[in-house]
Amino acid sequence: MEKIISLDRSNIDNEHICCAISDKKCKDSYELKKDWLRREFDNGYVFRRIDARAKVFIEYVPAEKGWVPIDAPNYLLINCFWVSGRYKGNGYGKELLKLAIDDAKQQGKDGLVTVAGVKKFHFMSDTKWLLKQGFEIIEKLQSGFCLLVKKINPDAKNPAFRDSVISGECENKKGLVVYYTNRCPFSEYHVTTSLKETAANRKLPLEVIKLDTLDKAQSAPSPATIFSLFYNGKFVTTDISICLDSRFDKLLEKGVKG
Repeated sequence: MEKIISLDRSNIDNEHICCAISDKKCKDSYELKKDWLRREFDNGYVFRRIDARAKVFIEYVPAEKGWVPIDAPNYLLINCFWVSGRYKGNGYGKELLKLAIDDAKQQGKDGLVTVAGVKKFHFMSDTKWLLKQGFEIIEKLQSGFCLLVKKINPDAKNPAFRDSVISGECENKKGLVVYYTNRCPFSEYHVTTSLKETAANRKLPLEVIKLDTLDKAQSAPSPATIFSLFYNGKFVTTDISICLDSRFDKLLEKGVKG
C-alpha cells in the first residue's frame, strides 16, 4: 500500500488535494479549496490522502465545526471520503476510516457521523459500503439524504438533521437555485461559469447562493453543502455535472422525477 499522509498548514502549499489536480478551468476553484482548508485546519480539520497522484482521501472535522446542517455534539463529521480507480478494493478505504476512528477515540468522541444518499449521490460517500463498516442509518429525508452514524459510545445521543433541511425545499420557488461552498475544487468554476451559461441558454431564472460562513452552511436547506441544485423550490441533485450544457436537461428531468 502507498503511504498515507496528512495535509496541514506546513505542507498544503506543496501538496495536491486530490480533485481537479490537472483541470485548468478549475485552477482558481482549486486554490479557493486550499484557502478554505487553511482556515479550517484551525478548527481541527483533518485531510488525509495517499502519497500518490490519485483520488484516495478522507476529510473530517469535529461536527460542531462542520459545514453541514446537522446537530452532532462530540462526534467527528466525515466530509469527503473517496477511493477511486485502480486503488479500489485494496484496503485504502478501511485504512483511512480506521485512522478517523482512532482519532475519534483519542479525542474522546462519541463516534463518527456523515451524510450520504439513501441511494448513491454524486460527491457523497457510498452508503452501502459504510453500512458494511458498521455505520447505521439513523435518519432519512424525503429528498433522499440519510444520516449515518458509527458509535464509539453506545449510550451517546443520536445526531440529527437540522430543521432547515427537513422539507427538502428552498425559499425561492421560481427557476433554478444553487447552494455551494468552496469545500470542493470544482464548485466555484462550474457554478459561476458553466451553470450561468447553461441557465442563460434556456432562459431559466438562476439564483446563486454561496455558503461562505459556517453559520450559513449549518443553516442551508440541503445537507449537501458542496453543491445542491433546486428547481422551482424542490431539491434536484448534488451532481455538479448538471452545470454543463450537455448534461443539464437529462439530469434535471431525472432529478425532478426523483
